[in-house]
Amino acid sequence: MSAENRDYTLIIDKSGSMSTPDQAGARSRWEMAQESTLALARKCEQFDPDGITVYLFSSRFKRYDNVTSSKVAQIFQENDPAGTTDLASVLKDATNRYFESKAAGEVKAGGETILVVTDGEPDDRKGVMRAIIEASRQMERDEELAISMIQVGSDATATRFLKALDDELQGAGAKFDICDAITIDDMADMTLAEVLLNAIAD
Repeated sequence: MSAENRDYTLIIDKSGSMSTPDQAGARSRWEMAQESTLALARKCEQFDPDGITVYLFSSRFKRYDNVTSSKVAQIFQENDPAGTTDLASVLKDATNRYFESKAAGEVKAGGETILVVTDGEPDDRKGVMRAIIEASRQMERDEELAISMIQVGSDATATRFLKALDDELQGAGAKFDICDAITIDDMADMTLAEVLLNAIAD
């Protein structure tokens, strides 16, 4: 499945902990997220002039449609990391929008990939699992919707939760294995931008 045939949605955690740098003197997770969003938008607009959908979420979420590389800086200027990690609500919105667009005949033949960049365990673990399981049950074929959870930072509870999403959802009733997780251990020496671009080339 080539990247050209898919739509991409990027969901970025803007909870308070995203303002943390992971090493002394390093850029914050938030700055890394901005740089990575820019790289992803640049890559996607080569084959999709409409750009990508970007969500920023903490206690609430905000959606930006048709984000091209020229819009990324403004989005990050308008938002500051604060609040908690309500991943379930934003995930539900993103997957619902995919199925609504699909019903309206507006999705690309290859389907959609949702990339989630997060640094902490979500407020409602069960809600996140439920959102993914429910989405999988609305799918007609494997591959049409893929969710990649990408960890920034090295929070051990976040790593454990993402691994559980990767391994346990089919046992918990998901129709397809639509979620994969890239934890801090998997990233080795790759930057967040490289990980996102890899997820697209996959």
